[in-house]
Amino acid sequence: MPTLDEEERREYYRIEDSVALEIQRIPGPGSGDEYAHDDTSTLFDLLSELHVAEFESQHLLRQLDDRDRTTNSFLRAMSKRIDLLGQVVAQTVLGKLGAPQKVIMSEGGLQFESHQPFPAGTLLSVKMVLMPQASGMMLRARVTQCQSHTIGDFEIGTEWVDLTEAQRQLLARHILQRQAAQRRQAREQGNPAPH
Repeated sequence: MPTLDEEERREYYRIEDSVALEIQRIPGPGSGDEYAHDDTSTLFDLLSELHVAEFESQHLLRQLDDRDRTTNSFLRAMSKRIDLLGQVVAQTVLGKLGAPQKVIMSEGGLQFESHQPFPAGTLLSVKMVLMPQASGMMLRARVTQCQSHTIGDFEIGTEWVDLTEAQRQLLARHILQRQAAQRRQAREQGNPAPH
């Protein structure tokens, strides 16, 4: 799979990853199309919000650690219970999204293969479950390129739009963790680390 464009490669670190992915076109204003919001979307919305809320509360837990160890321990135990519930939801969503597929991901966007072409400028709803922590993210992206890849398949390049700071940081954390895992794996196999 070719890489994202040269400009983005300089600005963001990219990783090859495997994620459960669902892509839907976001209809333009006045198109008459309705954006489907089924049970999977509702579960995915909840999963995504759960991970953003957990991420946003991490600094508060660190501050409590110095002040009140008992409250901090209780809140960490509650957080673990919520994480377990999140994993149940993630497994349910994963079953509906299908098998993970290979992508190239950065803080700037996502590149993936699709059976359906999406013209440049198309807005997409991107649902993805990041492994192994099963973090659900529901993001918006704009198509930057669509190239015929193989017969019936297209390579789609996108850039993220309207990311919140928490979403950007969750993506960055995932990318750094995957980069570290890839480097560790390359060292163990005696290969040079990917760049």
